[in-house]
Parts: sequence; C-alpha cells; structure tokens
Amino acid sequence: MSETTSAVDLYFTEQGEGSALIIIHGLFGSADNWRTLAKKFAEQYKVYCVDLRNHGRSPHTEGMSYQAMAADLLKFMQDQQINQARIIGHSMGGKVAMQLALSHPEKVDRLVVADIAPVQYDHGHDDVIAAFYAVRQAGGATSRKEADQLMSEHVSELGVRQFLMTNLEKKPSGKLEWRVGLDYIRDDYDAVTQSPQGDGFAGRSLFIRGERSEYVRDDYLSRINALFSGHQLVTIKDAGHWLHAEKPLEFHQKVSEFLIQ
Repeated sequence: MSETTSAVDLYFTEQGEGSALIIIHGLFGSADNWRTLAKKFAEQYKVYCVDLRNHGRSPHTEGMSYQAMAADLLKFMQDQQINQARIIGHSMGGKVAMQLALSHPEKVDRLVVADIAPVQYDHGHDDVIAAFYAVRQAGGATSRKEADQLMSEHVSELGVRQFLMTNLEKKPSGKLEWRVGLDYIRDDYDAVTQSPQGDGFAGRSLFIRGERSEYVRDDYLSRINALFSGHQLVTIKDAGHWLHAEKPLEFHQKVSEFLIQ
C-alpha cells in the first residue's frame, strides 16, 4: 500500500513566483495565520500555505500522527508537481516538516523549524480543548463576544482566545461554530505530543526559537543535533512561542538569510 493511500487533499493558498516555499501552521492554526509573512516571502519564492488535516479548510479525518500528516504533505507536493521545496513549519507544523525531512529528505531543500524540538512534550492543551467544547456544547455562539465569554471560563489569556477564535465560521443557521476537526484532534492528541521518527536529516536546517519560549530548551539541543546534524540555531530576543507574529521583521530576516545560503 502506498504511503499516500490514506492521505487527504490539503487546502492551500499560493502566491509569488520562483522556487517552492511551503509554510505549515501549528496546532489549531491555519494558512490564514501566515498571510502577512507569506506575502513577504512571495517576493522571492512561490509560497504555498497549507491547512493541515482537521484544520482550516482541509478535510476532517481520523489520525493525527506525524507520519500521517507528513504523508498528506507528500501527496500535496506530488499533486502540485513540486519535486523539492524549502519548508517552514511552526510548532506542530514544525514537527510535520521534520517528519517529512526525516522520511523523504530528497523532498526538502531547506528546513526551517520554528520554536519546536524533536522531543515528546507533556499534554498542555486540556484547557484549550475544554474551551472549544464549551462553545460546541452551547450549540455554537451568536457572536464572537459570546464565544469569548464561553471560552474565558477555561482560557484566561485574551490573546490565546483571539487566536482560537480564528477557527470560528458562520453556519447557515447564523451560529458561529468551529471549523476544526475537534473530535479527531482530541481523540488522537497523544500523537500530537510525540516526536518525529527517523534516523536523521543531513540537509541544511534552521531551528529558530523565541528567547522567552520554553519549547526549545537548551537541554533539547543534543536531540536536535543528533537528528539534524547540519542545523543552525537562532534565538529571537524578547519573543515567545509565537515568534513569527511577535517579531515578524526579525523572523523574516533570519529565515530569508538562511534560505539563500
């Protein structure tokens, strides 16, 4: 059976001309989160922003393993006749990018991993998932304000709630409901916490982290070096996990410098 037999067709946007650059969002994100930076990168590359399975406008389906999500990405590249690409992945998307590089190194010209490491993480989104279900169990929301109130019982940070609400869409009933495959993500959340699997990627890679983030701690660097021996490490000062949104100019500069090496 082919690796891509059960792969799904990913929704994507594209802009620009030139060599392919694929951008992969993180958990509960979408291609829309990268609209501004994608436009900037499109000055040099043909930029594709994908929605991963169970996210954005892509299909809902069971299975959230990195092998499955990398297979979706491989199918996307085959369907778009992209032989090789530069790839940027943030958080969960960074793990998908790492998995593709480990499984199919010939497909990855340059790898950029934003604020995530190839390690297993603790379950850390129980409050977020509870917030999603609070809105669903209420039968949706009549307004973003109502959704925010329902979610605030579980997630105190306004910025996090605003990010999560980018997943709301208006249904024919007029209610705002979630477009994420919530049950599939919840049921296989353990897979999301896992590390990508493989022997190593010898190609060029950049690990870029936020100074205030705990996702790429110094004690993870030996694991990064073991799998990605040719990697460079860049730390963006005064940035957290959402480094590309907090410091977009520095993020674009550092990544662009790496991509043309």
